[in-house]
Amino acid sequence: MTDGELSPLPSTWIPRDQYTGPSQPEPGVLKLDGNEGNPPPRTLLENLATAELSKLRDYPDARPLESEIAERLAVDPCQVVVTAGADGAIDRVFRAYLAPGRRLVLPVPGFEMMYRYAAAVGGKILSIPWTDAFPTDEVIASLDEAVSLVVMISPNNPTGRTATADDLRRIAKAAASVNAGATFGAMVLLDHAYVEYSDQDLTGVAQEFDNVVTVRTFSKAWGLAGCRVGYAIASSEVASVLRNVGSPFPVAGLSLAAVRAQMGTGEAAMTEHVAAIRVGRARLAECLSRSAVLTHPAEGNFVLGDFGVRSEFVFEGLNALGVRVRRFPHRAEIRNALRITVPDQAEPLNRLIASLETCLAPQALLFDLDGVIADVEDSYRRCVLETAAKFGVQVTREELAAAVLAGDANNDWVLTRRILAGQGVDVSLEEVIDAYQGLYLGTATSPGLRESERLLVSRDLLSGLADRLPLAVVTGRPREEAEWFLDREGLSELFQTVVCMEDGPLKPDPAPVQLACSRLDVTRAWMVGDTPDDIRAAAGAGVVPIGIVAPGPDPTASSAGLRDAGAATVLNTVDDLLDLLQ
Repeated sequence: MTDGELSPLPSTWIPRDQYTGPSQPEPGVLKLDGNEGNPPPRTLLENLATAELSKLRDYPDARPLESEIAERLAVDPCQVVVTAGADGAIDRVFRAYLAPGRRLVLPVPGFEMMYRYAAAVGGKILSIPWTDAFPTDEVIASLDEAVSLVVMISPNNPTGRTATADDLRRIAKAAASVNAGATFGAMVLLDHAYVEYSDQDLTGVAQEFDNVVTVRTFSKAWGLAGCRVGYAIASSEVASVLRNVGSPFPVAGLSLAAVRAQMGTGEAAMTEHVAAIRVGRARLAECLSRSAVLTHPAEGNFVLGDFGVRSEFVFEGLNALGVRVRRFPHRAEIRNALRITVPDQAEPLNRLIASLETCLAPQALLFDLDGVIADVEDSYRRCVLETAAKFGVQVTREELAAAVLAGDANNDWVLTRRILAGQGVDVSLEEVIDAYQGLYLGTATSPGLRESERLLVSRDLLSGLADRLPLAVVTGRPREEAEWFLDREGLSELFQTVVCMEDGPLKPDPAPVQLACSRLDVTRAWMVGDTPDDIRAAAGAGVVPIGIVAPGPDPTASSAGLRDAGAATVLNTVDDLLDLLQ
């Protein structure tokens, strides 16, 4: 490198796909991946609408809020630093007390942003496994001159576990004796973002030590995550440092006003919210325990469950049912876990539990017929191709497969006519049906293409499934054709109901799936289908949609199309269902 050249700066940020934050609200979706609290009353917005315009014009002054927080906590206002959420406080602590060559001791699993902020300042993380009680002895044993910061997240995000007053005192004293370059030794960061939900409030204990910074927030129990207001509590000396390493105006004036108003009038509602969370938390943990899902003793507004090999399936299944939860595939220690925010209202809590039970303990299995149980590549699929050819349009199998993946393709007659119309050939539906059915059913002298249909799944497997759960077929076939195949293969007795074309709207309308569940008298079911129409119909009916790759020209495209439609998983064969049911 020559003089004057600048060396490239490596990115210090962790890959964005490792932390994308919670999902954005969608109509009808239960958003349980962000741990936000209950929203404040609408009167808060109405009061803000009458606020002085100076709240917009003037630079914001956080000192009145800092004074109110200090009064609540019985500390001096100079010990409170208001920041842009708890994240802003953590960021300041890291920039002030971590640096290249220095180490951060972090019990893991821990809050995702700890990794990002450590990387941003060039610090190294020393991970200490936290599997039961807080690993106090292990943390103390790890302290040396390279350690300048110790993090205690209590209640821990994402596990919900807590540290005790004894844990904090022992670690703070040990950290104070570390020769880390500061007069007080190594800094201890106590992340108390979820403390309102816990029985272990260590805020007062932390004030016994000059080397402990407590971080709290209004984003969780106070329900003001959108305002982005948090704060740090520390000795006056440390608080002064934290002010100097960040923006002098970290929070907007309207956000400050909203928080002050909520503190003044919203404490009773917050207390009621916390009580409801504690009840819901116990109920959710009990639901998971019934399904053999390992949970941690949680004191946040969430529960972390270890779903084992089922984690991705349950995550995608909940997603298909309109329930968003959080997973951590990039963190080895919790790769198979899902973190679920606890709703504080009965209706969403009931919906969450019903959705979990649907994913974990179905009461019935529903199957599409074609492409799942019956191989129709040389029957129905060929009928479409040859019917189109009769009217002068050549269609390849690849083009037909693409048309099916495009959706709204559960009626082959309508699909064939649509393909013809796309090529400028205008024929009536009756003409298409006559040509198609002649090919499929055959004549007195020529066997129909339906004779080529073969089973894609063994009868023994279906019989074994029928011994465990009620089975149903949900198909777009005419009833006579569905029953003909099931009778020929000796399967009719295995299915308690068969929903066909004549029974109502076709998929992707959820009606036929709902009808099957009604006939079986169940509320929780899985449905296996080979097309996006099957997947969308199942999800619309509140049934877990499972894709299967049917015989065809492009299995990869088929699998991708099913996942794009919202399949909880995509199987290669029906045999793979057994693994999900275990």
